[in-house]
Amino acid sequence: MANVAYSRASHVRLSPRDLPRFPDTTLFHAVARAVCQAGVLPRKELFEAWEIARRTRRLFRGGRVVDLAGGHGLLAHLMLILDDQSPAALVVDTVPPPSGARVQAALLEAWPRLAGRVQVLAADLRTVPLGPDDVVVASHACGGLTDLVLDRAVDARARVAVLPCCHDLDHERPQPLGGWLDGALEMDVLRAVRLRARGYRVWTQQIPADITPMNRLLIGAPAVTD
Repeated sequence: MANVAYSRASHVRLSPRDLPRFPDTTLFHAVARAVCQAGVLPRKELFEAWEIARRTRRLFRGGRVVDLAGGHGLLAHLMLILDDQSPAALVVDTVPPPSGARVQAALLEAWPRLAGRVQVLAADLRTVPLGPDDVVVASHACGGLTDLVLDRAVDARARVAVLPCCHDLDHERPQPLGGWLDGALEMDVLRAVRLRARGYRVWTQQIPADITPMNRLLIGAPAVTD
């Protein structure tokens, strides 16, 4: 069963029945087994969060993690698992799903060192204080939420990584690149350009398309000036 290929983009919830698919001693398989035990997360969320976290951690170490529109909080937990230099993580959502507690409990059982380090906050994303030492992340913050996350991070001069989705192409906006690029790609290109214009170094990456077609990962950090 462990070798049977199956869709990483599936919205089907992982459950203990999926445990045989993750038999290896790798860190990812250990995380996957914990998520399976929780029994509440869609399969695609596991793969998305892992890809975002590991790519972000290749660039950014330490700092408080702030997961905006964080849902179940898997991404925040992964950021701490991958880098123990971060003292804490904050998961912010207007209405955090109650099942997020099951994800946290399963991960704490596997990684007891996370105890007391991840806080879940029900709040408007606009009201959460951010600072220059933070690492702000957002996985599939829908539509304009991605722009809000970027704006909040830049205002605080914090490092940031976002995976945009649900591009609002019906919203009236300039389309200077519309003759070359499709609407969603144009929107993300302009986000990267705006981030650079505000004094950020920018990295543009893609997570595997078989996980999600909305796979453009935009990462930024305040540029170091002499």
